[in-house]
Amino acid sequence: MTLTERLTHYEKLMRLDKPIGILLLMWPTLWAQWLASSGHPHWLILWIFVVGVVLMRSAGCVINDYADRNFDPHVARTRERPLAAGKVSPKEALLLAAGLSLLAFLLILPLNALVLELSVVALFLAASYPFTKRFLAVPQAYLGIAFGFGIPMSYAALRGAVPLEAWVLLGANIFWAIAYDTEYALVDREDDLKIGIKTSAITFGRHDLVAIALCYAATLGLLGWVGWRLEMGVAFYSGLAVAAAIALYHMKLIRQRDPQQCFRAFLHNTWFGAAVFGGIALHFLLHNL
Repeated sequence: MTLTERLTHYEKLMRLDKPIGILLLMWPTLWAQWLASSGHPHWLILWIFVVGVVLMRSAGCVINDYADRNFDPHVARTRERPLAAGKVSPKEALLLAAGLSLLAFLLILPLNALVLELSVVALFLAASYPFTKRFLAVPQAYLGIAFGFGIPMSYAALRGAVPLEAWVLLGANIFWAIAYDTEYALVDREDDLKIGIKTSAITFGRHDLVAIALCYAATLGLLGWVGWRLEMGVAFYSGLAVAAAIALYHMKLIRQRDPQQCFRAFLHNTWFGAAVFGGIALHFLLHNL
């Protein structure tokens, strides 16, 4: 195998060819960066977090495929992943994940002690999430914590503390993750039932669509509470209104539970996160004029 071929397999293992995961992790981090700084995030801290998101999402994908290496060959959508197809060895995957995690840790060394302490929790969450599919009925909730941990870390970096609003934002992200990752899980529900993996799509059963709708509602409700607490203006709530319309569009897409449409809804969630961020950014832009 040539070096170019090996690097291509590593790229696919890290899912750099599929940036949706980076975006779904990035948006809540950006929400927190702007809210914690009142619209003026420190450029160096912002850069550290943006690069850190890419590195930790990549490491998480590698660990996920390592954990699922015996399951992925039996799922149509995942059987050609580098580990499942035998193009990358388990040892290589572990070394790659470790290297990415080390780089992410080195990035945050200039930040304060609280960020460093929270980074240990973040690493544990990223490394342990893939294994929760063996025993948690709704592992997507755990994913929401892992994907949203850039929120308390952002507050810690910018303020030196993690106030209540940061944890409420994290709660909003948990419900959002359950919504979008249940849409994703609907794609593989039949395969997951055969191989014994637990997902929210299986746990919710025939109530899956109702559960997704309630999770979107909870996400918007918690974001609205944060906006009320911080005395955000019309621009912020306009962003939430656009996000609500996007959520309704997703419900339309998945109403027949067609796998392709469910996957389309999952991918479209980046616009939900973007709408929320747009409202936050516009509020501070207008407020700071």
